Amino acid sequence: MRRRVFELRNAALRQFAATLAVSSLVLLASLGGATAQSGTPTPDQGKQPAAQATDAAKDANQKRTDEFAEAARTINGPAGNPECVWLGRRAVQLMYRDDLDTAFRHIDLYDRFGCPGGHIQAAFRCLTRFLTQIDDKVPNSLNNLTQACWINPAAQPQQTAAAASPSPAPTNSNSQPPQPAASPAPAASPTPAPQK
Repeated sequence: MRRRVFELRNAALRQFAATLAVSSLVLLASLGGATAQSGTPTPDQGKQPAAQATDAAKDANQKRTDEFAEAARTINGPAGNPECVWLGRRAVQLMYRDDLDTAFRHIDLYDRFGCPGGHIQAAFRCLTRFLTQIDDKVPNSLNNLTQACWINPAAQPQQTAAAASPSPAPTNSNSQPPQPAASPAPAASPTPAPQK
């Protein structure tokens, strides 16, 4: 009886070992095929994306820090505090994207930090003046305009060069300053005919 138990146990162990060996071979074959397709990475190839990612992260953090410092220098009061700038700009961008639920949650946080609610309103009003200049195809156009409106809510979009600059007048030394155009004289009204 003991012999039979040992034989059954040995058979089960052999079956398990065979299954494990086949599974390992299949796994190794599939990994070998995947590495053959991807090629062997060069030593520099693995380091470049990591270095570029860290450089990009440093640049983004430096830009954000510069924006906060600019806001603190330009804006007097709590609207220039970094937490107010961060939450306020995010709320303005979310309102622009019509994500009002999330924008209101940001505004609630903005209020809890003691930031002035009127600044969000003024910045959003400013951003609506720049709607023609916001382009999804241009990277950071919304972010840059939001920052500009946060810093100066009274900012106005620049007119096109043709509309903004009038035609230059000739500059002669003898010329006098241009006179305003005379208004046309009113047309003569017909005289009424005498009554009989």
